[in-house]
Parts: sequence; structure tokens; C-alpha cells
Amino acid sequence: MKTVVYIFLFILPVFSMAQAEKADKIYFNASIWTGNEQMPGASAIAINGNKIIFVGNDYQLYIGDRTELIDIKNKFLIPGFIDNHTHFLSGGYNLSGVDLRKETTKQEFINALKVFCRLHNDDRWILGGDWDHETWGGALPEKEWIDSITGNHPVFVNRYDGHMAFANSKALHMAGITSTTQAPPGGEIIKNKNGEPTGMLKDEAMALMNRIIPDPSEQEFDEYFSAAQQYAFENGVTQVHDMGSYGGWTDLKTYRRNYKQKKLQLRIYSFVALWSWKKLDSFCKKNGKGDDMLRWGGLKGFVDGSLGSTTAWFYQPYLDAPGNTGLQVTDTALLRKWVLAADSAGLQVAVHAIGDRANDFIMNVYEEAEKVNPDRDRRFRIEHAQHLTPSAITRFAKLNIIASVQPYHAIDDGRWAYKRLEDARLKGTYVFRSLLDAKAVVTFGSDWTVAPMKPIEGIYAAVTRRTLDGKNPNGWYPEQKISVEQALKCYTQNNAFAGFQDNKLGILKKGMLADFVVLSDNLFEIAPEKMLDVKVLRTVIGGKDVYVKK
Repeated sequence: MKTVVYIFLFILPVFSMAQAEKADKIYFNASIWTGNEQMPGASAIAINGNKIIFVGNDYQLYIGDRTELIDIKNKFLIPGFIDNHTHFLSGGYNLSGVDLRKETTKQEFINALKVFCRLHNDDRWILGGDWDHETWGGALPEKEWIDSITGNHPVFVNRYDGHMAFANSKALHMAGITSTTQAPPGGEIIKNKNGEPTGMLKDEAMALMNRIIPDPSEQEFDEYFSAAQQYAFENGVTQVHDMGSYGGWTDLKTYRRNYKQKKLQLRIYSFVALWSWKKLDSFCKKNGKGDDMLRWGGLKGFVDGSLGSTTAWFYQPYLDAPGNTGLQVTDTALLRKWVLAADSAGLQVAVHAIGDRANDFIMNVYEEAEKVNPDRDRRFRIEHAQHLTPSAITRFAKLNIIASVQPYHAIDDGRWAYKRLEDARLKGTYVFRSLLDAKAVVTFGSDWTVAPMKPIEGIYAAVTRRTLDGKNPNGWYPEQKISVEQALKCYTQNNAFAGFQDNKLGILKKGMLADFVVLSDNLFEIAPEKMLDVKVLRTVIGGKDVYVKK
């Protein structure tokens, strides 16, 4: 009997070798962080089709006659980055539009527009921009700055947070905005001492201009998509959760068209406007919710505006605007109604909330929805979750609400946030560590174009909290710094969970979809301040190399 046992023990490995699934590709000689707690490290990953068939060290069993062997040369290989919040087509447009983000003085702002207008000697609308008035001291632009240099162009360029925008006189005239024009609820038209509009429109007032701006053609939308997709690949992004640039529906139509034409290689989870929940419910009943490449079924709403535009909704006034506590961008009664109805329909709801009062409000609505329809895997999200009271931090975990945050904002806003808020409220700002300590699900992204769609810079921001002006070398509110591993999880497996894909993406193990990124340096081994020098060398989606750095 002993002899028989020994024979079977000897034969079993031989049988396994003969039956081992052969790989299409094997990436070997890598320093792999898998994100899988059962096997956090490895040196090889084998792919068959679009799935992982092996992660480990001894990959020889998976080599077949047609297996492609790819030497990673000891570079750092990790799960693909998922960006939890983008405005993807706007980002694609901005890649070829006027860039005002880098201008640090009033004159630089004017000169950049002047140069762009001269390069395009026609009457096209000039949009995009992404300016930040805080870089030149806080003075908001006025139409007189640019009227003489913009020629026949109507201009409507937004602040980088997307919550206010600046128009020249021609654009104001075309929109019919005059001294007598009243701002719609949830918006503001800034006027000078004579009662004339300065060109600045905030939040819902921007709709007065947006309604007259001609829509791009399908060809233009496809060009925006192509440029944005390539930019994603170059930065190691394998999936985006897109909150829409054109209400969501035009965006989704663009993605579906490109998917049908076999031009979509990036995974996209496409959100549409919350107010259109009935339309989405009908659409999903007719078309399902997509597949692993392109999905829908999520809704994006708004409570308030932004800190930079002094339109985020707080309990207490702003330091630099004593009579102002912000705006409710959406009528709160309607917002509550839409959330409850959308949740009842089984759709995922994500709502933008910046100020502490805005966050508390939407948490209360989510809690009500939980009581109306208990025991559902709904994965409510708060987009930004920027300024929180101490009690709100603990409620994220208690109510199973996902904190969908964008860490780059912390090192950006940290340059000037003290102008708006006192220390007590700033201690509740971008509280990544506190949320994780409270066992909340925290996910990371960019809010592109508000911030760069560069996950490495997001990790740097979360780990160091060193503001862009260099004035906080040890970190802005350093008690909120987190570890590299925590940041990586927020950009990978936590984002997969936030999009209902945690059984397919976010970690590297057998059976998962083969999405991963190769970086030039091991993020665990370099000094945090050196992270900005790290390069993306390779991006793989579904087992296909969509980007290899030359």
C-alpha cells in the first residue's frame, strides 16, 4: 500500500505539468505588487486571452509553443490604475485647447489668450482654459482684460474646478446677459459697482452661456475621445469612472459609437445626470448595463459648488466672504426625490458634495434611502467628500458610503484654503487617514480636468501632502498622510469595488482580468518626494499592451 501512495505522489506533478494551461504571454523578471493579501509579491504573471492564469515565480509550466515571453527587467508591476472621477471628453478637448492652468500673473493670463486667438484667426468659441485666479493673488478676471485681444472669438473659459467661468463681452452679448439679467437658483452673475456683468458666472449661472454654445460634431467628440484615451494609457490608467462632460448622455453615446467601431480600448464606467434617472432606468431595462469594457447604470448629482469658487455649502460663512455660506446647486427637495427614486430603481448614485453641510445633507438622504430599501448592495458614493465634520467621518463606514476623493486637490487647494476657512474646518479637509482609520471605503481619482489624470501624482499627494507652492515640505495637515500601500489600494481594488468590479479587477491573481501597469521604479523603495520622477513604462488592458514607452 505504501508503494502505491508513493507512486501517486510522484505521478501527480507530472500530470499537472502536462495539463497546465499554456499562456499567450508571460511577463517575467518583474517586481510585482499584486494587491492580493494571500500573495502580495511575485515575479511573473501569465496571461491567456484577457485573463490572468498565473501569478507567482515558477512560470515555466505555462510556457507553450506560442507563448510570448516579456522580460520586465525587474521593474515595478502593479494592478492597473482606475480613476474614480473624470470628465473625460472635456479632458480630450482641453488637450488641444487653450491652457491657462500654468499662468501665474494677470498679464500671463491675458497673453496666453492673445496668442491662442492669433493662432486661430476665425470666430470659433474659445473654451476650456482651467485658470486659477489664486495664482495671481485672487483677483477675478474681468471682460475688459481681454476684449481688445480676442478678436471675433466668443470666449468662455472655466476656472479649473469647473464651478465658475469667464466670458468676454462678445459671449455675454450673444447670451443676452446684461445688467438686468438675474442669476438662476444655484448660480451667481458677478457684477461691477455699476451693475454691469464682469464676465464671471458661477455654477448654475454658467448654464446661461452653455445653452448657446454650439455642440461639437460627432467627429469632434471622437477626436476628444481618442486624445483622452491615449493620455490615459500614457499615465497607466486602465479604467475611468466618467462623470460626464456633456450631461453624460452625449458622452455615453460617444463611447458606444467608438466601442462599436472597435476604437475603445479603455474600460469606462459612464455616469449620466441624476435628474435623468427615469431615462437611465428605461435604457438599462432595454440595453442592460454594458460589459467589462463599457458599462453604465450610474448617476451623478450635485449638492453644492466648490471651495475655490466660494460656492461649497458650509454651516458657517467663508472667512473671505463673511456673508456667504455657499450655494445649493440643486434644489435639495428635488435632489432627495431623485436619489430615493434612483435607488429604488436599482441604479448607483454618486453625488458631488464639497462643504461640510453639503456632505451631512447627502449622508442624511442616503441614510433615508437605506431605510426605505434595506439590505441592498447599493454602494452609494459621495464625490469629493472634501470638508467633513468629525461625526461625518465615522458615518461613512457606519452607513457603507464610499468616499470618492481626489488627493491631488489637497496639495493644490492647500496653497490658499486658509483664506477661505479657519483651522478647525481645515482639520476636516481631505481627511484620507481619518476615513481609512474609521474603516471607510476610500477611492482615489483625479477629477480631470480639474487635476491631472496622473495617478502617480495622486499617490504622491496622498503620501506626502506637500503643497504645490513648496511651503509645506512635511505635509499640509501631515496627520492625514497615508502609506504607499494604502494609496495603491485606493487607486486599484477600492475603485474596483466602487464600480461593482471587485470580483474581476483591482488585484492580480488567477481568474482576474489582465489589467496592469509597469512603472520605472518601485514605489515602496524610493523616497516619497521622488515619486514625481517615476515613469509609466507599459500599460496592459485585457492582456493587450495598449502603451509601451519608447
